[in-house]
Amino acid sequence: MFALLLRYMSTSGANVYTAVSTIFTIIAIASMFAGNILALLQNNVKRILAYSSIAHLGYILVAFLAGGQFGALAVTFYLVAYFVTIVGAFGVVAVLSGENRDAEDIENYRGLFWRRPALAAVFTVMLLSLAGIPITAGFIGKFYIVTAGASASNWALIIILVITSAIGLFYYLRVIVALYGDGGPASTANYSLAPVGNIVLGLLTAVLLLFGVFPAPLLRLIRTVITDLM
Repeated sequence: MFALLLRYMSTSGANVYTAVSTIFTIIAIASMFAGNILALLQNNVKRILAYSSIAHLGYILVAFLAGGQFGALAVTFYLVAYFVTIVGAFGVVAVLSGENRDAEDIENYRGLFWRRPALAAVFTVMLLSLAGIPITAGFIGKFYIVTAGASASNWALIIILVITSAIGLFYYLRVIVALYGDGGPASTANYSLAPVGNIVLGLLTAVLLLFGVFPAPLLRLIRTVITDLM
């Protein structure tokens, strides 16, 4: 969807119309506030991840509204980082869910580190990336989003992004605190997880950390693609 919008805006010149920019600005603001506030009110981990995706849509729109090749670069990098992160996060949820019951409530994750430290570590990296914490790809993605917005002087959107990101940090930390807390169910984990599942989660975590510390290869690839298409 964003690839189509980026291509359309760059070729049609629709971004020069005030009405178009205003509509996308309203959508961005509404998405950032609504997604984060709805996620903040949840105790269901699946719903937290789902509602937070609305907020991430708003973040991406900040760079989208900036336009140009740098805006396209920021949008594309953020989408790659978010895709890897959300697949990994729901992968952990799937691992902890049994045949008859899903691990949905935060309490299902309480004390997970003391039962399955590797899985708790993977989920922690995913949540930190979603929150935009350094050494993760999510941080680099959010940095480029803010930089793109600043390049277009969209200061109001940047301020709203920072405020709503702080709200998002709170509910991600709620889950992380539960992971390392005491108590909780004796076991909600599916210990019959196939080795390929462990390998996939490990690779996703490695990718997030790699691009969080050394994003240059991915950025070069994205620049090449954007230059060819735009």
